[in-house]
Amino acid sequence: MSLKYSILDLATIVKGDNITTTFQKSVKSAQHAEKLGYTRYWFSEHHNFPNVASAATSILIGHIASQTNTLRIGSGGIMLPNHTTLSVAEQFGTLEGLFPGRIDLGLGRAPGTDSLTATVLRRGDANPHYDFEAHIKELMKYMSEENASSNVRAIPGEDAEVPIYILGSSTDSAYLAAKLGLPYAFAAHFAPTHLEVALEIYRSNFQPSEFLAEPYVMVCVNIIAADSIDEAHYIATSHFQAFVNILTDRRQPLLPPEDTRLDILPDEVLQHLNRMSSKTFVGDKASLTENLNDFVKYYRPDEIIIAGNVYDFDSKMKSYEIIADIMKEL
Repeated sequence: MSLKYSILDLATIVKGDNITTTFQKSVKSAQHAEKLGYTRYWFSEHHNFPNVASAATSILIGHIASQTNTLRIGSGGIMLPNHTTLSVAEQFGTLEGLFPGRIDLGLGRAPGTDSLTATVLRRGDANPHYDFEAHIKELMKYMSEENASSNVRAIPGEDAEVPIYILGSSTDSAYLAAKLGLPYAFAAHFAPTHLEVALEIYRSNFQPSEFLAEPYVMVCVNIIAADSIDEAHYIATSHFQAFVNILTDRRQPLLPPEDTRLDILPDEVLQHLNRMSSKTFVGDKASLTENLNDFVKYYRPDEIIIAGNVYDFDSKMKSYEIIADIMKEL
């Protein structure tokens, strides 16, 4: 089976844009991705970030699905601790009813925000011992045909054929995805440290289920492409500045390359940046083809999910074009 390739979009707000413009760009981006043969287009739930507009994830998924035809649209992911399982079942059951066979439900256990905002989202519940597995099973129950005899039913949602994916950036999520026999998506685009060991755990512990007969590995990495290596590195400065802003808690929209200040980073910040970006690929078609071919041979993913912040919209669309050409050859 050929390698699948997909996109993770945070509905990134760039300097000078408002929310409406940001969503309009996500629509155009998804339509472009559909023409280029991408498999799915996911949004990730984040809160209280001035450069991320994907907080109301299920609403955004519905809007993008309504503006595309064949592309799978979904969450990468919904942060389950922030919601009741019933509400998630109802929302994604509704989406599946509107766009049959095109909706994905990726689930994460992280808050997708800072601790104070997470506490507000959870109505004051700051329990650090969240039972992710129990709530996934509860969600599955609501979305099953068997739940029709229950006193509490998800309508829409009951018997909805929405595939579930486990997202993670640690070994805990790898064990859980293997135990439940679900596809596993690893967030190497911002937390690459445990990628190798997590995939080994998932594959070696995988238990076949009604959903999957064998492991299905998805790896999210940052890829930024351009016609030349110099141009790629130039437009990628916005991406690296966004990482620095996370590390230094400087919250602001995505900056254009000319406003970035990567040349004056303290050594400690630079070390953290290098660690965060170890699975970030920047270059032209030839250099990326070589590097990504090595990556695919070593980690053996079934699917690569592409992330990466580019300030200029046309440059971002060009990057997606180059990446699609590369993926078709891997």
